[in-house]
Amino acid sequence: MNRVATVLLTALAPVSWGTTYAVTTEFLPPDRPLFTGMMRALPAGLVLLALARVLPRGVWWGKAAVLGALNIGAFFPLLFLAAYRLPGGMAAVVGSVGPLIVVGLSAVLLGQRPTARSVLTGLVAAFGVSLVVLKAAGALDAVGVAAAFASSASMSAGTVLTKRWGRPDGVGPLALTAWQLTAGGLLIAPLAFLVEGAPPALDGRAVGGYLYLALANTAVAYWLWFRGIGRLTATQVTFLGPLSPLTAAVLGWAALGQSLTPVQLAGMALAFGATVAGQLGVRPPAARPLRSPGRPGVAGPAPEALRDVSRAL
Repeated sequence: MNRVATVLLTALAPVSWGTTYAVTTEFLPPDRPLFTGMMRALPAGLVLLALARVLPRGVWWGKAAVLGALNIGAFFPLLFLAAYRLPGGMAAVVGSVGPLIVVGLSAVLLGQRPTARSVLTGLVAAFGVSLVVLKAAGALDAVGVAAAFASSASMSAGTVLTKRWGRPDGVGPLALTAWQLTAGGLLIAPLAFLVEGAPPALDGRAVGGYLYLALANTAVAYWLWFRGIGRLTATQVTFLGPLSPLTAAVLGWAALGQSLTPVQLAGMALAFGATVAGQLGVRPPAARPLRSPGRPGVAGPAPEALRDVSRAL
């Protein structure tokens, strides 16, 4: 598959994540961010684990736990905490510094020197997102700002480490996604029950909303995301992140009756332009992904058809 197709498929992940706010507010029980995070991650991880039929082994138990904590287990609660404590779209603005964090971490962990172009593109993306989502509000909450930055740093570190560690030989992105979602969901579950208590009563709309979040918004989206990390540079992947708040803004306008001002439209153009610029002039990585030494651990051989599909994708 060529590079453009890989970028477009990977971009579907942040586009899908941009629908999370609308689905949460329109379909799900209110004030249950941790329960919602658990319902996004754990069922999706278990479904993918059943499909992949591959378990980590050796050092990959620890690596999967670390990646699951960074990309899911810490990221989800911190993101929701920021969204509840910050006004307007401030959480998205603080989170939009993710590409700059990835540029810095890539220099340290991947040996990729930051360029003036990548730093400038990251600044333009953050500025564009701020024009789209930032609204007038009162004093900022220090805990909320810290949570928003920590959530962005957590996901950025997980993205770079996923690129650095790659996958064990014979293990595809489906299994790697399953490990991380399961580990992250297991980390969120006790926190959700401790902080929020028993699960809420669910009607048909809520069940449909959770099914969408778990399957399309999480299982498929994160599989595409981690697959993209294996085929693109970490910087390329993270520059697709601004598509999430842009999608949320467009969906709010199209489906929820929210208006878009000329300033917001200008911000969307800047953020989208930065997203495209982040994909240009980047040397593509080697076709063979980074792999850890040693044999992969498997709990049972995956069907040949599934392995062939995983290699093809």
